Order: sequence, then C-alpha cells, then structure tokens
Amino acid sequence: MSFARTLWLAALLLFSAPALTQAEGPEQAVLAGGCFWSMQAPFDALEGVLETELGYTGGHTLDPGYWQVVTGRTGHVEAVRILFDPGRIGFSEILEAFWRSIDPLDPHGQFCDRGPHYRTAIFPQDAAQRAIAEASRAELNRSGRFDQPVVTRIRDAAPFYRAEDEHQNYYRNHPDRYADYVTLCGREERLQALWGVPNRLGPPWK
Repeated sequence: MSFARTLWLAALLLFSAPALTQAEGPEQAVLAGGCFWSMQAPFDALEGVLETELGYTGGHTLDPGYWQVVTGRTGHVEAVRILFDPGRIGFSEILEAFWRSIDPLDPHGQFCDRGPHYRTAIFPQDAAQRAIAEASRAELNRSGRFDQPVVTRIRDAAPFYRAEDEHQNYYRNHPDRYADYVTLCGREERLQALWGVPNRLGPPWK
C-alpha cells in the first residue's frame, strides 16, 4: 500500500470515528447557613460529595479572619464550599439537603447565632446553578409548607476565603463541644419543627 493511501485511510478513520466527550469534572457549591460548624456534616454524608471546606464569602474585606467576620462589619457570611461529582449528585439535591439544614424564614441569623454574618444565602457559581436555585426557592415558597416567605437570598458568586484550621471539621474534631453547642443553640428542635425529619434527602416541600 502506498504511503499516500495509508495517510488517506488514517484520515478517514479519524474523522469517521465517534467524537470522544470529555469527562465531567467536579463542580462546587457555596452555601451560607448560619454558623458554619453545622454546615459540613449534612453534606459530608451525601453520596457524591467529594470534599467540604468552611470559609467566608460575599463581603468587601480581603482575606478576612474569624474575629473580623463575627463583628458583622466585613459584609462576609460564614459559608461552606462543597466539591461534588455531578455524575453522582446534582446541585438540586445539594439544595434539598441545604434547605433541611437551615431555618429559611429567619432574616437575622440562624438559631442562637444572630447578625448579618449568619444570614442564609446561596451563591450560584454559574447561570445553570442560579436557575436551579431560583426554581428551588420558588417551589418551596409555592409548596404551602410555611405561612411566610423564604428569606434565604440568592447572591452573586464572590471570592471564597478559607477559614482557619480550627474551624474545619469542628463537628468531627470536637464532638463533645459541638454537641453542647447544638443543644444550647436549639438547632435540632427548630429543624424538627420546620421539617419534621432534618436532613432527609428529597424535596423538603413534599
């Protein structure tokens, strides 16, 4: 076979072969749900979540620290960044767990933690996440579960600053202290009153 014919056959095979699609990589979700100590466990338990990390986002102070954020003057909220495999869990399922982990009716904080840095918010990372977030919140409002509107905000994505090491995985590293905090803060009682079974995966309006 001539060299020219060999090249022609190789080109024919190359361009007639099915196109290979690039595998989907991990995606991230950024959510604020009050004290961030309580915002890792619900997502760490989900199949398809690869990693969670606590931090600060949404404000105007560059590279803030914890004691700056808790003054309420940085514009930042305490948040969790969730790295997930979209082939195993979708953003809509992440939000289902999120709603069941917060009080979406409280505009001033969460449970015993008060102040603007404890307000709930969703920070969509792209247009697709924004559409899903808006639809999810609208569905919860339409469901009739509550007699007042959901006040959780949907905000533009912003730089995420990792929190200090002592806050990461607090519920695992300090289980006794964390249990005391949850009890004193009335978190589980309020979630039970709102949702019945907190953190059960599935649309919270059903």
